[in-house]
Formats: sequence, C-alpha cells, structure tokens
Amino acid sequence: MITVDAPDGAPEVGPGDDLASLVAELFDLADGDIVTVTSKVVSKAEGRTRPGTREDALPDETRRVVARRGPTTIVRTRHGLTLAAAGIDASNVAPGTVVLLPADPDASARAIRESLLALTGRNVGVLVTDTAGRAWREGQTDIAIGAAGLRVLVDLAGSFDAHGNELAVTAPAVADELAGAAELAQGKLAARPIAVVRGRDDLVLPPGEQGTGAAALVRPDGADLFGYGAREAVVRALRGDAEDQAAFGAPADPDELTAAIVAVLPDASVGSDGDSVVVSGGDARTTARLAFAFGWRPVGTPDDAPDADGVRFRPATP
Repeated sequence: MITVDAPDGAPEVGPGDDLASLVAELFDLADGDIVTVTSKVVSKAEGRTRPGTREDALPDETRRVVARRGPTTIVRTRHGLTLAAAGIDASNVAPGTVVLLPADPDASARAIRESLLALTGRNVGVLVTDTAGRAWREGQTDIAIGAAGLRVLVDLAGSFDAHGNELAVTAPAVADELAGAAELAQGKLAARPIAVVRGRDDLVLPPGEQGTGAAALVRPDGADLFGYGAREAVVRALRGDAEDQAAFGAPADPDELTAAIVAVLPDASVGSDGDSVVVSGGDARTTARLAFAFGWRPVGTPDDAPDADGVRFRPATP
C-alpha cells in the first residue's frame, strides 16, 4: 500500500533555513520513505529569489528558446529542463520578486538526504519537484527536477508480460509518478510544500548511494523529437544557423531526406551516392533548408549556386 502524507504547519521558508530540520519536525520518518519538497521552498532556502519580473529573469535562465506562442515562452533551461518561463515563479513571494529554480536540484536533494540521515538516522529518498505542462495534454502536473538516493527510472526492457510478450522500451519514470502523487496531497494553495510517500521503499537506495539524480530523466538536446515548437522549427530551419541544428537531432538516413525533398520539391531530381545525396533542379535554397532540418549540409558547392551536377549533401558532423 502506498500512502502520501502532506501535513499542515510548514512555516514560511527564507534564505538559510534548514529544510532537513523542518522535515524532521513535521514527520516521523521511517527507512524507505520518500520525501518530496517543492522547488520553490528549496529555492527560497537557498536564496534563489531576485527582484524584478519573470521577463527580466528569463534570459539568464534560458539556454535556448523552444517555442513562443502569444505571451508564453517555453525554454530549455540551463538544467536541460523544458519549461514555460524557465520555471520562474512570481506566486507566493513578495510583490516585485520572483523565484528561480534551484541552481542544482540534484545537489539540493542530496544535501537534504544527507542531513536527514544525520538528524534522524533514517535512510530516505528525496525528490525536489516542480510543476510542468505536457505536450498534447491540458493542465499541469508535478515532476521531479532533483533526486537523491532514489531510482528515478525502472527499466523493464527485456521483461515479459503475462502473455509472454517481451517489453521493448518500457521504462516508467517513477520519480515523476511519485512527484505527481505527492502533489495530490499537497495541493497548490494549501501551503503544504513537503510530503512523504510511503510504500515504495524498493526504490530507495542504500545510504551513501545517491543514484543518477533527476538529470537522468532529461533527454539530451536533439534526442527529443520535439526540440522546437512547430512555428519555431520553421524559423530555425529557414535561418539555417549552425548553432540551432543540434535540437533537430542526429542526421536522418538518406531515404528520409530524399522523401522530404521529393515531397516539397516534386520537380527536383534526387539521387543517393554512397554517404551523400545529390539534388538537382528545384529551389536550391529550399533544398538546403530541408537538408539542414534533417541534419545534412551541402559540400563543395554553395547551396544557392548549384553546378551542373546538382548539389551534394552529406550528414553534418555532430
């Protein structure tokens, strides 16, 4: 049985406050418990507040813009997280002040875990959580952005179901599932920023083993199929800046590139020559921008001045 406890009574947290002591006062911890703490509380304790607006703080917290739609800007943060406004929050803080995400959420989780072991003698897992939206889904849910002493993924690949079917890519993100379960008990407006999940001690690692951290849940840039929003992807491909290419992912195979060029430029002639694709006819600039989005680049001939044999493309070097 899994239980979640998120009691009332947590005080307002400020810079320098000891979160481990606060947890120990609120809970009678047991070995195998999983403590979840909202990122806002962690950030306040670590002094991660600053004057100004979210717009003021956004550039320093942004690695690159993923998508813009009206007033909403979704970015990839310095942590690798993809969040609206880089997770910067202007709620439950003094007017004219915003809260940034913890500088290193995994390190924050490790510090809380080690302090709890020293204070209580209990071996627990710790999650730092934050709220995020999801592609294709309305609403938000809490996810784990920091973790310590906990398995964050359970890789079931190679296991078999009750019918004998082998699982190929099943890997539940249990840290995110725990964060969502904790948020059900915490609520958004109830001033209960800390919760304890009990009943999944199988996920908690022995003392001294911190695990991969929640960073293991972040796909590398370019490994995600949605590195840019639909509109932003068009702009980035047309601009063709080499610094933007990584988010489009590893180079596609020649057949994928060929199919894309034929779909957009049916009058073009496309042929494969070993590790290269040669294109003649059609609009050379459009061809080059399609190739850019698929991780290929022109070689030997400028993309806007094809020779009689057409333009040759090869996969871009990562």
